[in-house]
Amino acid sequence: MPNESPTPPAWTQKGDAELLRTRVCDLQLKIAGSELEGRIEQLGVELEARDISFRPHCYLGDEWFSPEDVPAIAIPFYLAHPRLVSLEKKMMLEVEGGELSWFQRLLRHECGHAIEHAYELHKRRKRQQLFGPRSVEYDPDTYRPRPYSRSYVRNLPNWYAQAHPDEDFAETFAVWLDPTVDWRKQYTGWKAVAKLNYVDELMKDIGRKPAKVTGGALEFEASRIRTRLETFYRRRRKQYATDAPDFYDRDLRGMFADASTPETRTLSAARFLRAHKKELIDSVSRWTGERKAAVEILVKRLTDRAHELDLVLGRDERQTSIEVTAYLATLVTNYRFTGKFKRSV
Repeated sequence: MPNESPTPPAWTQKGDAELLRTRVCDLQLKIAGSELEGRIEQLGVELEARDISFRPHCYLGDEWFSPEDVPAIAIPFYLAHPRLVSLEKKMMLEVEGGELSWFQRLLRHECGHAIEHAYELHKRRKRQQLFGPRSVEYDPDTYRPRPYSRSYVRNLPNWYAQAHPDEDFAETFAVWLDPTVDWRKQYTGWKAVAKLNYVDELMKDIGRKPAKVTGGALEFEASRIRTRLETFYRRRRKQYATDAPDFYDRDLRGMFADASTPETRTLSAARFLRAHKKELIDSVSRWTGERKAAVEILVKRLTDRAHELDLVLGRDERQTSIEVTAYLATLVTNYRFTGKFKRSV
């Protein structure tokens, strides 16, 4: 008899409301047998092609990261099952690493951290000279990138290599490892090529050598997270909400009209914003690189305040849509570059 497909877990048949009441640890997720298994094996193929024997330990965690000084990679647990990917999409509007190419770029990046941990590469003098010391202040959410700088490679969005020396190294490693990138050609004339050449030399030196660090604590393992999914998502969305700005009435009144103003259009500003919510979120997220969940919170706050002020559409819908998109993009972009949202004076 042919092998029967394994019975899907009972929680896959639950509706969203019931599934959200499930604890992460009770999902009993595993990499083995999931779609992630083949993707991780592909990383091994890429490392082998570079004659590197090191293989990072991959496990399911609460988000993408490599535990400090541990040669391991945490992959978000929700990527281990299509049902959870669907829930993540609904709750956060996007899935970080959901697409194969995006997943592999993230995995190579985290592998850069893991291999640096395994061989304690951050202690090497030349590594510090080229990338900077680990002691540099680190705030990945508010670093100030220089978009046109050629001193850094580009792998993940938002010029992430500029966030911190450790991220610079991981990004450089990811580009160096990527079999689809001809880095010697692509980065000709860039200062970043010196970093790529260093990584190339460094990896040839490491080659088949055993790692100096082989273990360590695996933080935030999904199998130990006793938090319910509803709490997990509430905390993540609250984190984005904490960063969101207060909207000033002057800005809103500049884009919309007061309902009491003669000859204003009858469509309320709040209704207009709800109708254009998806396109606003998609557009602002695309051009700023900000997470869709964070932009959604901004749009909701804008909508709620417009309703409280009883504002209406005072001009052409298309023109207003462009203006609102530009306003939101300005807020988000200014925050990314300065750590503060633009405020009206």
